Amino acid sequence: MTRAQKEEVVSYLTDEFREGVAIIDCDYKGMSVPQLEVLRKSAREKGLKVRVVKNTLAMIALRNNGIENFTLKDTNLLVWGDDLVTLAKVVTEFAKENKDHFAVKQGYFEGEVVDEKKIEAYSKLPSKEELLGMLLSVWTAPLRNLLYVWNAPKQNFVTLLENIRQQKENS
Repeated sequence: MTRAQKEEVVSYLTDEFREGVAIIDCDYKGMSVPQLEVLRKSAREKGLKVRVVKNTLAMIALRNNGIENFTLKDTNLLVWGDDLVTLAKVVTEFAKENKDHFAVKQGYFEGEVVDEKKIEAYSKLPSKEELLGMLLSVWTAPLRNLLYVWNAPKQNFVTLLENIRQQKENS
């Protein structure tokens, strides 16, 4: 890799890490390219980015963004994006499916370096869409209950008429 290519990679990663809220570092030793493509595809569908990067280039990009405590050793696959819960879910799920050759090492969430246990804890949280659905359900509950109360007399009347009709048919 030429110096110009290295500078381009560092510039790209610096910009990406500045915009991303969360970064996860994973070990992928022993995985094949088709296996990694499964992770890349699922990450791409969720708006996440995946890249195998040389440690020194990634460390320069991280330091350019003020991330000092993040250390990279051995083989590293970086996954990053804006939604840390989705990121944690995708990586943790992939790690469970490929536990022989893939492991979560560490992450960087909202200004702090986190370990794999905290990443797994984030993966168990509901996604943004699920939270919005829950919130919408809570907001609409009073209106649903009011409509139920308003419709109850009509429902009871219809049920009463049905009972009377069945009694006449049986007689």
